[in-house]
Amino acid sequence: MFKILEELFLFYLVYKLIFDLIIPAAHTTKQVKKQFTDMQSKMQEQADRFNKQQTNQYTSSNNTSPSKPDGSDYIEFEEIK
Repeated sequence: MFKILEELFLFYLVYKLIFDLIIPAAHTTKQVKKQFTDMQSKMQEQADRFNKQQTNQYTSSNNTSPSKPDGSDYIEFEEIK
């Protein structure tokens, strides 16, 4: 009788371990990986758009003649020792 109760208790502990710890941890890990992958792809898309925009601005600014800065825009710089 004691042997059966011991086995049932052990089965209960294994059941609780699997369904209350292992399965939820696996689901959480899967969800976190998916979120990191999504975040990484969004960051890559933003970087690609930024680089494309910078490239477009660089090529369009190279086609025009560079303008000389106005003398009133100059701020004098004094070195601090």
